[in-house]
Amino acid sequence: MKVYILVLLLSLFGFISSYKILVIYPLPVKSLSILGHSVVKHLVNDGHEVTFITTHPIDKHPSKNLRQIDVSANIPLLAEASAWNISNIIGHDVEEDIQGVQDLCRENAKQTFQNPNVAKLLEGDEHFDLVISDLMESEVYLGLSVLYNCPMIWIFSMGSHFQAIRLIADPANPAYETNYYGTDVPPFTFMQRVKELLGRIKWSYYKTFHTLPLEKQLYEETFNPLLAKRGRTLPAYEDVLYNASLMFANEHSAIINRPSHPQNFKHIGGIHIDDPVKPLPKDLQDLMDNAPHGVIYFSMGSFWRAKDLPAELVRELLKVFGQLKQKVIWKYETNLQDVPKNVHIVQWAPQPSILAHPNCKLFITHGGHHSSIESIHFGVPIIGIPVLFDQKLNVNKAVASGYAIKLDLGYDVPTKLIEAINTMLTDEKYRERVKELSFIYHDKQSKPGAELVFWKCTQNIFHPLIYFMSRSNTKKKQPNSD
Repeated sequence: MKVYILVLLLSLFGFISSYKILVIYPLPVKSLSILGHSVVKHLVNDGHEVTFITTHPIDKHPSKNLRQIDVSANIPLLAEASAWNISNIIGHDVEEDIQGVQDLCRENAKQTFQNPNVAKLLEGDEHFDLVISDLMESEVYLGLSVLYNCPMIWIFSMGSHFQAIRLIADPANPAYETNYYGTDVPPFTFMQRVKELLGRIKWSYYKTFHTLPLEKQLYEETFNPLLAKRGRTLPAYEDVLYNASLMFANEHSAIINRPSHPQNFKHIGGIHIDDPVKPLPKDLQDLMDNAPHGVIYFSMGSFWRAKDLPAELVRELLKVFGQLKQKVIWKYETNLQDVPKNVHIVQWAPQPSILAHPNCKLFITHGGHHSSIESIHFGVPIIGIPVLFDQKLNVNKAVASGYAIKLDLGYDVPTKLIEAINTMLTDEKYRERVKELSFIYHDKQSKPGAELVFWKCTQNIFHPLIYFMSRSNTKKKQPNSD
């Protein structure tokens, strides 16, 4: 007992200690980087020393505890993926390119490790207490936790899909668990269960027989020399693949339909939203304050660019918006001609600040996960126009929850959009439902940032202590072999 008390007292010193944490967000996707920025800021504000590998460094961050490693050289890799240009998708039933996504994420990991800034870090003798990495179709970053002999935490920007949960728990049942290429919302019909199972088999086939062997090769080529330099042997990739201790998901129970989650799967939905939100620029503040009929906000996110929409479709959308008595803020990445007086074009929009304004009546969105979280957070109903990936599922969830209308991406969107807008603005059930879900979302004991900091500390302080005590108790309780 004295030993336990001593260990417990010594462990309490961890509460006044800071950790060296490596955070990695290497994919050149702006929305993912925004999530990474929030994670880093919470850790730095909690007193930890953070090294941040990112394609989008944080501007004007004054903390001496933050070191940023720029891997923006990865950005052209995504720009070259012309198959994901919205102009090549609109009006077509495009099949999800599972292998293409996995190849892209693996190549991005390879470029990240070969980046001179990252290579310099890995070849040094620095130590980290914890590695936190974005999870997107490549698990090779687990090699970092092997290199630094420390715990690994994944952060998943999407919901509770089997592609993520399989890494920390038993594979979830396709009878009720979705994959992020799916479109159906639980509870499934029999045929939907069959469809979900087939989708999972397809994804697993590409992952097992195509991607994992290439990831294993990259893992060995990258980390074998680094471990040998430190006098250690690299464990097999299969042995570390499921070694993460914890997973955070940018999700909240108010917007999911799942019976249960593993104990080491924690929700931090909305962590990327500033509290309070940043003030609007003066021009937008004046516009929204002086909108007697309200404001409609239209954005296709940071991945899809509205400027890539066909010119004919853009003209028709402007005609539709010009018929409305509401003011419209449209995130469009270049200048437009012949814009109606009630339409305001912005090349980059402070989305949370717009949605937070009481005059924001409606959000027209592609259905990205961050946008879905923000619509619940601020209580704004949506018209969803999904493109690819998890967006179809996100919008279908919103429709099933009763606060959204879905439109398929096609040349007939303008015709259907005016009807959807009128329905959404005149039928109060959509706004009432999203306000109800927003109340549930905000009714929690702690904020997402506090959850992140708490469970990070638990992983580094309590987990080793519990492990030590459980091992000691196991030895005492072993039966006598006689």
